[in-house]
Amino acid sequence: MHTCPRAPRREILGWAMFDFANSAYTLLIITVVFGDLFTRVIVGDAPDHRLGNLLWSLALAASYLMVVLVSPVAGAIMDYSASKKRFLFASYLLTVVTTAALYWAAPGYVWVGMLLLILSNFGFALGESFVASFLPDLGPPEDLGKISGFGWALGYIGGLVAAIFVLAVLGEVSAENFERIRWVGPWTALFFLVAAIPTFVWVRERGTARPLPSGVGYLRLGFSRVGQTLGHLRDHRDLAVLLISVFFSMGGIAIVITYAFIYGAQVIRWDESTRTLMFVLVQLTAAGGAFIFGLVQDRLGARRTYSLTLILWISAIVLIYLTPRIADWAHLWFGLDWQAQHVFLIVGCVAGTSLGACQSSTRALVGLFAPRSRSAELFGFWGLAMKLASVFGLLAIGLLQAWLGLQQAMLFCALLFGLALLVARGIDEPRGRRIAAEHEAGLRTW
Repeated sequence: MHTCPRAPRREILGWAMFDFANSAYTLLIITVVFGDLFTRVIVGDAPDHRLGNLLWSLALAASYLMVVLVSPVAGAIMDYSASKKRFLFASYLLTVVTTAALYWAAPGYVWVGMLLLILSNFGFALGESFVASFLPDLGPPEDLGKISGFGWALGYIGGLVAAIFVLAVLGEVSAENFERIRWVGPWTALFFLVAAIPTFVWVRERGTARPLPSGVGYLRLGFSRVGQTLGHLRDHRDLAVLLISVFFSMGGIAIVITYAFIYGAQVIRWDESTRTLMFVLVQLTAAGGAFIFGLVQDRLGARRTYSLTLILWISAIVLIYLTPRIADWAHLWFGLDWQAQHVFLIVGCVAGTSLGACQSSTRALVGLFAPRSRSAELFGFWGLAMKLASVFGLLAIGLLQAWLGLQQAMLFCALLFGLALLVARGIDEPRGRRIAAEHEAGLRTW
């Protein structure tokens, strides 16, 4: 059985700072500000915004499909050439430049906004799987849950810090405030640019580059190694089952991340103060959920923790759907003057707690099941599963909301989380960890 000593605290912090930095993109561009800006102002097909929602889904789905095509091959090349940091840096620069350029997405320039969104989200999503591939080198298996949870928790704090400027300076999402709120792209890019610097200074590249075989280029080598891995996935049954479960769970999460604040604006019809409060509550509960469940999963087991978060997700989706009715029932049965937007805040806390914990636990499970010599490649498959899920989920929700309306379509997420929970029952965590250790020790070969 191989063991990996725990990395220095500064290196773990440097790795986690990438989560701190890139969460500004997730929060401000995908979840809260730019998505609402794109659908209601840049496209602006009031009153139901179904075209804007559909174009938003199509742009994100296109970017995730690009990641599906690139991520596993890039991961194989990174492992062979010991170039994780170089690939991570390239994805980081692409994200920063194209996110800053979102300033030029304006009403009447819908296709400019879609193109820049596709490119910026492509860079962001690649970086998400690239940085995850460093996780197995940061500590022994029994510490990976805590380390992953710490990174995800720090990420949500980063999102909250980045959001303070938007709340205090840029203001609300509206056509009247467009000249100020359009700066959300450049601000997000600047925050990501500066906050991720410790990652490139403190995180080590531990692999050893190997010379290319005669007459073979890196691209051909990458495809060849991916083919080898696919052929041996039957030996990594638990990793394969996990990736199928991740496909369903991350499809649901992609929908929630992308549409939660759009749902708040279009269905709940919250006011600006409630939207601002949701900013804060979701970040704090997501950070707390990621950190606490990260501690719990090293005792309870990552698979059980993952399953628990899926049960929380199913509950959260049902509550999201029922939010307007809960407010009506409270008034009818108990005489309480509850507004739907205030009920939605409570529901948001449940979803926030599930959000960080679910993603962190899957990242830790891949770290436990991946031999370190193939970590970037196998995390590339994790990224592939997540982004395929995003393509599927966003296309499905885009079409469903155009047909049924956004409130009814959100119930699709509960189905996805239920399927993920059912598939996860087939994961044997001790067996998956043992197989990874045997590969690392040379007892099994590719």
